[in-house]
Amino acid sequence: MKLAQLVTDPKSLPADLNITGLTADSRQVKPGFLFAAIPGVAMDGRDFIPSAVKNGAIAILAPAGTPNPGVPMLECDNPRHDLAMMAARFYPRQPKTIIAVTGTNGKSSTVEFLRQIWSFAGRSAACLGTLGVTTDKGLIPLHHTTPDPVSLHHALDALARDEITHLALEASSHGLEQSRLDGVRITQTGFTNLSQDHFDYHDGFEPYFAAKARLFEGLAPGGSSAAILADGPWGTRMAKLCRDQGLDVLSVGWQGEDIQLCELHPLAKSQTLTLSISGALHSVELPLAGEFQALNAILALGLALQSGVVLDVALDALRNLHGVRGRMEAVGATQGDAPVFVDFAHTPDGLDKLLRALRPHTVGDIHLVFGCGGDRDPLKRPKMGKIATELADHVIVTDDNPRHEDPALVRAAILQACPGAVEIADRKAAIEAGILVLKKGDALVIAGKGHESGQIVGDQRIPFDDADIARAILAGTAGAS
Repeated sequence: MKLAQLVTDPKSLPADLNITGLTADSRQVKPGFLFAAIPGVAMDGRDFIPSAVKNGAIAILAPAGTPNPGVPMLECDNPRHDLAMMAARFYPRQPKTIIAVTGTNGKSSTVEFLRQIWSFAGRSAACLGTLGVTTDKGLIPLHHTTPDPVSLHHALDALARDEITHLALEASSHGLEQSRLDGVRITQTGFTNLSQDHFDYHDGFEPYFAAKARLFEGLAPGGSSAAILADGPWGTRMAKLCRDQGLDVLSVGWQGEDIQLCELHPLAKSQTLTLSISGALHSVELPLAGEFQALNAILALGLALQSGVVLDVALDALRNLHGVRGRMEAVGATQGDAPVFVDFAHTPDGLDKLLRALRPHTVGDIHLVFGCGGDRDPLKRPKMGKIATELADHVIVTDDNPRHEDPALVRAAILQACPGAVEIADRKAAIEAGILVLKKGDALVIAGKGHESGQIVGDQRIPFDDADIARAILAGTAGAS
């Protein structure tokens, strides 16, 4: 594509300069690429301009005042936004319906449930987020909840090429604040909840809320539909913000005005929901355990209805949902039929909801194996320790992506608020210890990493999958009995 076609103001640019690719990573530059030199938190892309030019970059996008390296320069005030808009022009195709969902917890489950409802209703559907890109054909992994704008628009273009018409997209606070979703032709929006997370990046709840709100204030088209899980003060506030923006709000949840969860009856491996939808009562057996799964499912229901799925079809789809990898995922059971779950809960609110959701389904004791990530918000560690000791019967504190921190200090911060917990640094040994003490009627939940397939220690990513480890231990235990 010609450089002049990528920008809104092509004046003074070489009209015939052909751009063969875009990237903000100088290591990925190939001959003919445009390199976006973006200042970041840890690194400044402007420092890598010489390397990018050496690798073949023929144009540079950079903040105003950046020294010219001898190739055409595009100077701007917001290079992140401009790169996203260029990516949208370079990869112009997108699914016709794109629903973006933001919130702290529940995004992955909500977009996957929405994809399943659409597929059940005969739509050609996909979802994109933490787990990667999922279609009926399977999963393609990605590296971030909201990918960088070039990767995102490349993925959107590929999905449209494959005739995907409906896409459910996770919108992280990082992605929103860093303009990664700019240029995405969003048709509808959704909100799950807001609780403490990423406070190493956001300076408290107000900036965190503001980052989430950008989806509705800056990216949602005027008059478009928004489904909001209205439970709690943040949901109520986001619903008001959306109405103030002129969006058509569908209120969902225990406090939902349009779709209300009236009653929840837990069964062994499922739950019966009584829903009030526009004043009419409906009963649905959801084949998933946990209150938070029910709330994610009815938010997906609301989004599906707003997108045009017929109510009876959408309710039948709920009855046929299957779980999301790493989200209260049942990975096996002991010889005594004590179930083992793996979940991504890595925030105080997420852990609280996970343990409360598991309690009604557990006759005996709840056993918990968890830790906290290094180089991340240290304030949540004692909070999660307190929740663990209050809501689980037996707790093992272990390592969870220590990164560059001393893992012993991370564990100590949890343990100070978690009296009686057992400390086992090695995560595999901790999981094994949790499984071996299970009795009939008990349940074990391994929390924090969910779908992740690696343990980050320093700069290394060591292969490690909680679900695979648990299955191997359960198989070995069964073989030894």
